Amino acid sequence: MAEKTPKPVLPITVRRGAFEFPADTPAQWIPHAPEFSQMINGASFVMPHLEPFLIASITEAAKSASSPEIAKEAHEFCMQESQHYRTHRRFNDVLLARGYDGLRKVEADMAASYARLSKRSLQTRLAYAAGFEAMTIGLTAWLVKHRVKLFSGADARVTSFIMWHMVEETEHKLVAYDVYCDATPGFWRRAYGVLHGSFDVMRWTRRGYIALLKHDGRWRNLRSRLRVYGWVLRFFAGAGPALLKALLPFHDPRHVKNHPWVDEWIAAYARADAGKSRDEMKLIDTSSPAMPVPF
Repeated sequence: MAEKTPKPVLPITVRRGAFEFPADTPAQWIPHAPEFSQMINGASFVMPHLEPFLIASITEAAKSASSPEIAKEAHEFCMQESQHYRTHRRFNDVLLARGYDGLRKVEADMAASYARLSKRSLQTRLAYAAGFEAMTIGLTAWLVKHRVKLFSGADARVTSFIMWHMVEETEHKLVAYDVYCDATPGFWRRAYGVLHGSFDVMRWTRRGYIALLKHDGRWRNLRSRLRVYGWVLRFFAGAGPALLKALLPFHDPRHVKNHPWVDEWIAAYARADAGKSRDEMKLIDTSSPAMPVPF
């Protein structure tokens, strides 16, 4: 079943990941949920390997894009993802400096895995990209909807960094899908990519947070382990519906509505940034009972 390139594309703003992570930034940056902190940190360690892979795949496909619009959104996607993985790298290096040396082996294995994946066909790589991006739609909606419960009292710098990344994942939610449909349309390969991309990233995230929790002495603690399993269940309850919808033949990210907070964040940033330096990024007030957008 052929999938036609959808129209129209949506505007994308490239923002600098201007977040500071001092040497004393806590690894357990959500005081009431140290295990969840490390689970997000585990995902952070995947990004400097995953996102360059996505950039390379999308860039290669964009060279043969059928329209200037597809080429433009592909370029803006890559610019955003470049900011993401560089910011994650800075944050990850702070954690490594705090003694989490077990992550070095995990990162070496990830680098080797993505090097192998980079040799696969462009069709496979684009399906992987579109599949992973489909998962982030549900993940963002879950994090934003429950932001107060999840991040109340958390480190404002790390919380704001994570939410910035997720807002931009929603902002460019069409791109990997559009590029896939433009370069290599086909339902079954794309459906496989949903599972391949999503579960591969989950696999590496799990290896990352296990290494972090082992260092903390929590992985072999029964109560901590049960809390981890609880977070895993919450994740699947929140992001799972988006994954299931992405497996449908007529899936299109355009049909997925953004959470109002995401749209408000994007609009408020645009107003606040008018005529001002893009090197500033205001922080979310994690002590607020509403946790509004920070602009």
